[in-house]
Amino acid sequence: MWGVTWLAYATYYFGRKGFSSAKASLESAGLLSIGAMGVIDSLYLAAYSLGQFGNGALGDRIGARRLVGYGLLASAALCAAFGSVSSAVLFAVLWGLNGLAQASGWPGTTRAMAEWTTPQNRGTVMGFWSTCYQVGPLLAGPFLGVLIHRFGWRAAFHVPAIILLVVALLVLVLVKRGPRQLPQTSSAEAEEPELVRQAQRAVVKNPTLWCYGMSYFFIKFTRYALQLWLPYYLQKQVGYAVDVANTVASAFEGGGFVGVIAIGALSDRLGRVALSALSLVGLSLALLGATLFVGDTTWVNVLVLASIGAFLFAPDSILCGAAAQDAGGVHATSMATGFVNGIGSIGALLVGLTLPALAKSYGWQTLWPLLVAMGLLAALCLVPVRWLNRPPPT
Repeated sequence: MWGVTWLAYATYYFGRKGFSSAKASLESAGLLSIGAMGVIDSLYLAAYSLGQFGNGALGDRIGARRLVGYGLLASAALCAAFGSVSSAVLFAVLWGLNGLAQASGWPGTTRAMAEWTTPQNRGTVMGFWSTCYQVGPLLAGPFLGVLIHRFGWRAAFHVPAIILLVVALLVLVLVKRGPRQLPQTSSAEAEEPELVRQAQRAVVKNPTLWCYGMSYFFIKFTRYALQLWLPYYLQKQVGYAVDVANTVASAFEGGGFVGVIAIGALSDRLGRVALSALSLVGLSLALLGATLFVGDTTWVNVLVLASIGAFLFAPDSILCGAAAQDAGGVHATSMATGFVNGIGSIGALLVGLTLPALAKSYGWQTLWPLLVAMGLLAALCLVPVRWLNRPPPT
């Protein structure tokens, strides 16, 4: 079960990385300007953010198998369509709809994982499992870069559509309900909808989840700024070819692979929130290093981007994974992870609205100082959690 859901979420990235990998090619072909690409990013992320809230609530009601399986099928169809058109308006509409389809992934897969883990082992298990969203883009970026280099930008959408279709069928066949559910009796089935509604209402009122969400707002701004624009930045500012730029950019996810495993295992013993805050401070320092070193040599670029990925993906995986699952409980896991991810995705939405404009007005050198500030703000948002979770005086 863990393997199927891991594969499913990793595969989602083959359906979302195509646009960032193909940006320079679309611009060179005269199909989209940098401003239009920013708008399309924003439409995608707005739909993705709304979809997190909607799919989060839906996942607790219809189950992980249907949410993830049908979401992958929808994304496959939209990717195939995107690779078949040449109109800026159609690009925007199809990629926005893909945002809704892609938003089924995190609430659905974390719902499934919560049913097969316990609060005692969840940090360790989710640390290893969360490598899915480092390995997914780590493989997708270079793979799509090679497809674009050899076959043109349309291949970066048509080939992933086939991959998404195959994995969707695997999910629909293999994903099952886990043991952390109400017993399957007539009385339990009658009680469950009301228990789910109560738990979901509690999610929206939970101040700890709001803190996680606000921290995730700044984390996700940083993550999507790098995931959406690193290949473009490395091509335009550093001078790499499209395939090399996508390969070097994947060092960001490669570092994240190490970070999520380390923090996951430690968080079961040392606390999820404190480790996340410390990692975010480390992220700010790594981003500060990027202002000095990115662009010097390829190996330096790889090392700097890997360190940023390690410090970023570690708290990213905890706050929107094990910590949110703990807070949501068995009846509202999907809602809790979707709620935190939805707030975070608003931050990601702002990337498309702000980053191209800042780069146009002040140059791409403003990227790194901006992200340093985002890392520090993300750490500050976690400070109140210590007092919110303090036991009452006796």
